[in-house]
Amino acid sequence: MSTTTEQIKKLRAMTGAGMMDVKKALEEAGFDLDAAAALLRERGIAKAAKKADRSAREGLIGSYVHHNGRVAVLIELNCETDFVARNENFRELAKNLALHIAMANPLYTRRDEVPQEVVEDEKRALRAQALEEGKPEAIVEKMVEGRIGKYYAEVCLLEQPYIKDDKQTVEQLLTEAVATIGENIQVGRFSRIAIGE
Repeated sequence: MSTTTEQIKKLRAMTGAGMMDVKKALEEAGFDLDAAAALLRERGIAKAAKKADRSAREGLIGSYVHHNGRVAVLIELNCETDFVARNENFRELAKNLALHIAMANPLYTRRDEVPQEVVEDEKRALRAQALEEGKPEAIVEKMVEGRIGKYYAEVCLLEQPYIKDDKQTVEQLLTEAVATIGENIQVGRFSRIAIGE
């Protein structure tokens, strides 16, 4: 088996991209696997952005129940076609997202779902904390804005660091999935149940 064929197989396994896309990326990257993978990621993210406006009305309900039976999650993961909803990669994504929700316990899917009064309460608390730390009034607002971003990263699913790879957010994971699978993918809603909470 030639090096090129082995590289194509390896890059396809790494990225999930189609054979022609992989071959073209390898040629453009001078047969450097890492450079070709980066090129495919860039192209996939650009394609994913174009697909974000398309309707995602199909999908499935993914689930996760922790081994001790004390935490369970249901998640609605939407896509454009029932063909993709039956795809093994899509099902695996739903399962991984349910696992992430079980472990990270987000309260909302995205920023715009956080009630304004919750955001204002959090800002008031952050402002008081910054003033107690003796920070000058002039920089308190900037600190509050920075810290409110961290708050969103704690409570919003799409902004949380993905538990299986904390170098990317859940939103970046979804963007990569859109690039790989080729359809718009959206988290519809989720529910987490835990004993004693």
